[in-house]
Amino acid sequence: MKSLDILKIAVQAADSKRAEDIVAMNMEGISLLADYFVMLTGTSERQLGAIIDAIEDAEEENGVFVKHIEGKKGSRWILMDFGDIVVNAFMPEERALYNLEKLWDQAPLVDVSEWLDEE
Repeated sequence: MKSLDILKIAVQAADSKRAEDIVAMNMEGISLLADYFVMLTGTSERQLGAIIDAIEDAEEENGVFVKHIEGKKGSRWILMDFGDIVVNAFMPEERALYNLEKLWDQAPLVDVSEWLDEE
């Protein structure tokens, strides 16, 4: 499966649990860590856990398995490593504090709008 397909699955799964401010960055040629980074925000620790579960379940249904997860349910920043993509799920305060979008501001953004439910 191509990394862009893995990215789409993660974005759609996060959106299905009402993740906010989903941003995907194309890291090809910028970082050796992954092809894409995803940043998203949950409004509560419970919602953040539901988002992480939805992403993991959706990826597994498509034969993609998480290689490593940093943080646990109840954490305020959870990182999921799928190899080709890395998902960073934050509570609002942690996202503002670490500001990964600024850290990786040379990475072009991926337009994920067509993958999101417009409701």
